[in-house]
Amino acid sequence: MARHLFGTDGIRGTPGVAPLDEATLIAIGEALGSHLRKKQPRPRILIGMDPRLSSPQLAQQIACGAAAAGAEIAFAGVISTPGVACLVRLKGFSAGVVISASHNPFTDNGVKLFSGSGTKFSDEVELELEREIVARRAATGAAPGSSPEVAPEVARKVAQRVALEADTSLDEQYLAWLRGFALPGAKLEGMKLVLDCANGAASALGPQLFRSLGAQVMAINAEPDGRNINVDCGSLYPESLRKQVVDSHAALGVAFDGDADRAIFSSGMGRIVDGDGVMLAAARHMKAAGTLKGDVVVGTTMSNLGLERVLASEGIRLVRAAVGDRYVLEEMLRLGANLGGEQSGHVIFLDDSVTGDGLLTALIIASLVSMKGPLEMLTSGLSVYPQKILNVRVKEKPPLEGLPGVAWALAEANRTLGNRGRIVLRYSGTESLARVMVEAEQQDDVERFTESIAAAIRAAIGAF
Repeated sequence: MARHLFGTDGIRGTPGVAPLDEATLIAIGEALGSHLRKKQPRPRILIGMDPRLSSPQLAQQIACGAAAAGAEIAFAGVISTPGVACLVRLKGFSAGVVISASHNPFTDNGVKLFSGSGTKFSDEVELELEREIVARRAATGAAPGSSPEVAPEVARKVAQRVALEADTSLDEQYLAWLRGFALPGAKLEGMKLVLDCANGAASALGPQLFRSLGAQVMAINAEPDGRNINVDCGSLYPESLRKQVVDSHAALGVAFDGDADRAIFSSGMGRIVDGDGVMLAAARHMKAAGTLKGDVVVGTTMSNLGLERVLASEGIRLVRAAVGDRYVLEEMLRLGANLGGEQSGHVIFLDDSVTGDGLLTALIIASLVSMKGPLEMLTSGLSVYPQKILNVRVKEKPPLEGLPGVAWALAEANRTLGNRGRIVLRYSGTESLARVMVEAEQQDDVERFTESIAAAIRAAIGAF
């Protein structure tokens, strides 16, 4: 059975519409609680959320299902995704649930599940949960998006509401844990920082963390109203961050995404540095300190060729995993590596955390800047190859290489580029999109082959 609910980062959709309709959300909670009860008679589940308008209702529905299955519920309120993953480990919860659609607009939402170790469940467990969710959902007799009146069993469970009162002490425990990772010798006292909080989960946590360490913090986009999360701000739109950093003569700027598991940076001179640059700066520091295990960094198929080449010149190997932090972590564990991440800003410092954490990444980079100088210096020598990612909306997702027109366009591009470029074709794990990435020494080649491959995909399976 192929997975239909779970993508690369949980279950995403539109609140009120399958798979985020009431009956399915209750079934998700029930399936999770039932799965955990196979090993524990009274599992404890921690639920957190981002500040979207729909998040409290979705959290309540998950909680109803989990409680009906015999689980005990704790609620962290608005908190980052990695904050829940951290607290699950620190506090011994059986599992964690985050209600968030990360960098997506407020009209979307999602459900992310974490095991008791603070990692996402394996593909096998997610498939098992999906079978249980489908079975329980079908048992209610409710059609997707149906109202409780049509599904009496759903109405009965919703009536048994779970009191979700946020335990604010959890925030402080998470922040105390983060503060412990300021690098020895770092001097954050008086350091001027700009934090773009994306009107999301970092809006309170980010400024609190760095102010508690003595930094001068200018927080922008830190007033969530439920609708403005990720709107022209945060890690996907770093231009306003760049301007604020330069105008205010700050030492560093950080842009988070909606659930604060990503961090993108602006140097004091206004240079934008993504996850590739972060991994280079961190790898250099860790190699010099003798702590970079195996002299290897795990990136993804999207990591820029320039990163691979500069790391190789310094005796560090870049290994590529599939896109998705779960796959980066799996490859890190397989290789025994302790540094990995994605160009998008998810970076995993495995000696410190088993998941990408934007606040942790920000703290480590701020520490390095305070100790060693500007971010430009920390990422010197990184020549970023021209790269373009084009999204093509599709009506189905057959293997791309099996489509004759796509295969022909891909073969032509590969023959022309040889070892002077890379092409990555993949489907989005959370949307009905095919992603075409072309990277080459010349911008003209990037434009030409991105367009030719995308046109072939549109002709074969495009959604018009």
